[in-house]
Amino acid sequence: MNIPFGVTLGGVTVGLCLLTWVGVRWWKRDRPKWKVLIPFVVSLFYGMLAVLSAGGFLGGLAGVALWGSSEIGDAALKYGVGGGTPGVTRDNAIGLTDGGHAMVLVLTVAMIAAWKFSKKLPRLDVGMGVLAGVCLGLSSGVAGWAGQVLAPMVNVGGDWIVGLL
Repeated sequence: MNIPFGVTLGGVTVGLCLLTWVGVRWWKRDRPKWKVLIPFVVSLFYGMLAVLSAGGFLGGLAGVALWGSSEIGDAALKYGVGGGTPGVTRDNAIGLTDGGHAMVLVLTVAMIAAWKFSKKLPRLDVGMGVLAGVCLGLSSGVAGWAGQVLAPMVNVGGDWIVGLL
């Protein structure tokens, strides 16, 4: 099985559909309570960082999730509405430094611990947020700019904490 590490318009569409689902549900059900969006937004940012971890087990999982969502979104665009599915991967995606990878690993442990030990964590929102982040993190449009902003912050923070700066 050949799994390309790039996002198509279908993958970005899946990510935007997940954002829309959570946004509309929040608007109709919990609008005055903006804090209910925090787990989704944190997991969205984590998904964007996970897809920037191009190697290793985490990068492989993110690559498989990106491939699967791109295939599902491509099928929906082609057969559902008759559209095309060009590649929309950012040409100049910022990679993570060694300190950035260390921070992503620490964030992974934090996400797993929160998932396992929190009784109030909305697990569906967290899962949809991670998948939406994976789908949108490498895109060349406006949605991909968050990944471009997060990567340097995590790189500098990780390098500073572990003493690489």
